[in-house]
Amino acid sequence: MDVAAAAEFALMGKYIGAGLATIGLGGAGIGVGHIAGNFLSGALRNPSAAPGQMANLFVGIAFAEALGIFSFLIALLLMFAV
Repeated sequence: MDVAAAAEFALMGKYIGAGLATIGLGGAGIGVGHIAGNFLSGALRNPSAAPGQMANLFVGIAFAEALGIFSFLIALLLMFAV
């Protein structure tokens, strides 16, 4: 295997790794939908308790989005820094 082929394989691996790292973005979307859906389900069952759970809703959404942003950062690092 010559040097050019090895460089192409390394570039291919980098792009595949970046693509796999973006799977976390889909997981973040699923997580946010799950959190919001469960909140709405609970709020419809007991509307008087819904205002007390708003902080938990926002914390859960923030954690899910943070993990999605982290996976996007890993993908960018794989594409441009490695």
